[in-house]
Amino acid sequence: MSLYYKVSGGGNDFLALIEPERDPTAAEIAAWCRRGLSLGADGLFVLRRQGAGAVRMDYWNADGRPADLCLNGTRCAARLAFALDWAPGEVTVHTGAGAVRAQLLDRARVALGLAPPARPPEPRGVVLDGEQHRGHFVVVGVPHFVLLWPEGLAHAPVDELGRRLRRHPLFGPAGTNVDFVRFRAAQEMEIRSFERGVEAETLACGTGVLAAAAVGLQLGIARLPLVALTAGGFHFEVIAGASGSAEWELAGDARLLARGELLPEAAALPPPPRWSEPDESRARSDTIGPRS
Repeated sequence: MSLYYKVSGGGNDFLALIEPERDPTAAEIAAWCRRGLSLGADGLFVLRRQGAGAVRMDYWNADGRPADLCLNGTRCAARLAFALDWAPGEVTVHTGAGAVRAQLLDRARVALGLAPPARPPEPRGVVLDGEQHRGHFVVVGVPHFVLLWPEGLAHAPVDELGRRLRRHPLFGPAGTNVDFVRFRAAQEMEIRSFERGVEAETLACGTGVLAAAAVGLQLGIARLPLVALTAGGFHFEVIAGASGSAEWELAGDARLLARGELLPEAAALPPPPRWSEPDESRARSDTIGPRS
């Protein structure tokens, strides 16, 4: 399990293990994904060959918990499969949410063929501190709560409000991802996402882009093809499938950043600090007494 790749899809970064002898433990994943103390990443996936023209991707968020789908991770998994010569230019990626067709567009861009959400976005109002926040709940492999934010995203409270909405009881024990979205025009969208499992804003969220597109289409304020600007500065494209196909395509950046070796110290993290209180410090100094 010592060999790893560092990959990035639109700024959503991942660690990738290639056909390890065993899956990593939740504790190992959480340690390796810690920024500053270890390698750092938004999540980790294991990639294995699964017959001709197909691979299996098992994905975990940075907290070590598995997730059925991560579209940025899936694009990176496909790009890695192409780089490893496991497939020429098209591959089927089997995920916890089903099979996804992936196609290499150019050196650093991959398109995924995806079914639209099985259920239309559901309007929901969430009350926090007496204020109601209206949005749309939609499942795109994983749950999303999409908030339209027409006043602009530069100062949107993604961390503060996103963190509170993410765990609201209305979304059940698993919670939800939270997306702040502005439609600049019918075919132009801006999006910032607070992702569960990472418990922070990420630079991109592929399922969030699809969820927001579904909301825009339902409300009649968007149409395909739709270009989405993400916090990482990359543009994603949501494209209608070929004539007669109900499939969508999500195209975007997928890059291979580094390859390295996991060393034991990458998982050897210290416990969280226990900060002393002011009165605790005074008590210790009183016990020690004056120096001579």
